[in-house]
Amino acid sequence: MNNSIKGSLMLLLTALIWGTAFVAQSVGMDYIQPFTFNFSRTIVGAFVLIPIIAFFRKADKTRNKYAVSLKNTVTGGILCGIMLFAAGSFQQSGIALTTAGKAGFITALYIVIVPLLELLIYKRTSGMIWLCVFIAAVGFYLLCIKESLAIGSGDLLVLVCAVLFAGHIMVIDHFNAKNTDGMLMSCIQFFTSAFLLLICMLVFEKPDIKSIIAVWRPIMYAGVMSSGVAYTLQIIGQKYTPPAAATLIMSLESVFAALSGWLILNENMSFKELMGCALVFSAVVLAQSNKKKRDANE
Repeated sequence: MNNSIKGSLMLLLTALIWGTAFVAQSVGMDYIQPFTFNFSRTIVGAFVLIPIIAFFRKADKTRNKYAVSLKNTVTGGILCGIMLFAAGSFQQSGIALTTAGKAGFITALYIVIVPLLELLIYKRTSGMIWLCVFIAAVGFYLLCIKESLAIGSGDLLVLVCAVLFAGHIMVIDHFNAKNTDGMLMSCIQFFTSAFLLLICMLVFEKPDIKSIIAVWRPIMYAGVMSSGVAYTLQIIGQKYTPPAAATLIMSLESVFAALSGWLILNENMSFKELMGCALVFSAVVLAQSNKKKRDANE
């Protein structure tokens, strides 16, 4: 299996884990407040990665420690953690002032923002990828929007969140090219984000240990799988996938979230929403087919 296919599969698994984690997050919000939940899952993700990193370092006897830049790994991890904390905070603030459907659609617009950012830093994005982005954006509109698309203050906050998530993807792409350790960078990312979330939790909320214990299963799933596993897979998978193509694959998160809500929480899905899912799936498949053809010709 070549690195390109391996990277795409990692990002697909990332999207699947993130999408199914929305069920855990939905259940968790019935018991504890947002900063408390996000801090709990993030700190779990950080500590889960420590023994995993130690295991792989011990098992990999051929690893050349001098090939990895510790400075770039730490810097990248801190910057990714700040971006992750900021994006999540803007999203949570925006969701309180808008509908979940509009928030989901606007957040998914990072699939458009990433190619635009690539243009700003002189990275060429193919016409086929732009077509796939357009198809996916239409799909997200059908999947998420159930009311008028009037722009309110909450929508603007979520739009900032989408820009920050796009920036998070670009920061990962930048530091992946600088000989960084992906798992260590992910671990540092979580500790950075957890530290900032802890401050917000203590300032804006009143965390209750009994409520946290009552919802330990959703926290563990979101912490171990959505944070520890998925964000690490994102960093490693992006090493082998251009940012614009990577965003299309990861955008399947919203589709998997809708499908898991339908299957697990018995949420209804209309024909329009199913058509939206089909369009997003089609855009990702088309982008990957085009990517394979381009790789074969190189």
